[in-house]
Amino acid sequence: MIIGAGAIGAIGGTVGGVLARAGIPSVLVARGRHAEVLAAEGITLRTPDGTFSTAVTAASRPDGVRLTGRDVLVFATKTQQLDAALQEWVDQPVHDSDGVVGTAGEHLPAMTALNGVAAEEKALRYFRRVFGICVWLPAVHLEPGEVVVRAWPVVGQFHIARWPAALRTQEDADLLAGLAETWTAAGVRVRLPDDVAPWKYNKLLSNLGNAVGALTVDAAGEVVAALRREGEDVLRYAGIEFISFEVSTAARADGPTIRPVPGSDTGPSNSTWQSLSRQTGNVETDFLNGEIVRLAHRHGIEAPLNTALARAARATVLSGQGPGRYSAQQLAQLVGVEAAL
Repeated sequence: MIIGAGAIGAIGGTVGGVLARAGIPSVLVARGRHAEVLAAEGITLRTPDGTFSTAVTAASRPDGVRLTGRDVLVFATKTQQLDAALQEWVDQPVHDSDGVVGTAGEHLPAMTALNGVAAEEKALRYFRRVFGICVWLPAVHLEPGEVVVRAWPVVGQFHIARWPAALRTQEDADLLAGLAETWTAAGVRVRLPDDVAPWKYNKLLSNLGNAVGALTVDAAGEVVAALRREGEDVLRYAGIEFISFEVSTAARADGPTIRPVPGSDTGPSNSTWQSLSRQTGNVETDFLNGEIVRLAHRHGIEAPLNTALARAARATVLSGQGPGRYSAQQLAQLVGVEAAL
């Protein structure tokens, strides 16, 4: 069950599409026009090696599906939309051959395929078994029923583990081993670390540049580097372990390789750029750069660069402007990177 099949970076749509192409039973849950197109026409994956259309099973609400004990709920919304999705699914009935055996929150594993590190703790408020996913998947969803997938045939790489890691059981290990086998064969390479949290914090540091790529079309490498340095300093001060970029880069060697998609010029494949392009009225920045700010405040220190960037992203949303609002120099001055450098 892929919940949020058109949201964050098209993660849900891409995963659901490749699973369907591989003949692996899955349901794509989406909203509005996107759900209508999925149900009527299937999903279209535009890739570097061609365009592929695949019939999928689609639903727009929980009451449109019948959950059983064999189901896995994969949440792929944006973080700011996750609470509503969790609340919508947690009390849905789970069936066996004799009838209802309990609720989804009691019986089904919930997997969080989202950026940042807030989703897993949110999910634990509702679901007994939560699995964090560190996602590397370059794709863009802008049109109903269509995803631009920038790598093929390996579309992504996921690191998945029980959250928190200390709760892992043999049942969890068996579930993940089966999932890794089927998803990897379908094109989503799955790795099973003992603990996914250090990988998620590595990805958090990587995502600190998302808003930079959304707010300026210019190269702004110095701004991104400064944001990440500040993020690393905060994580170390807080005593939080994270995978180094050297290790994560090496781990991506057998993951997705980004290549041009013929006829596609969609801009950066990050969720912040997509939110501004689609005028969704919100962005994920407060759970990315804002997470660094939260940790800094929690430990009595400051994170001024990430604070300023998050403020700029919020102002852009409120103004209704799209991506590319600033030049690289303007953004550097706004964030305060020049002074910091």
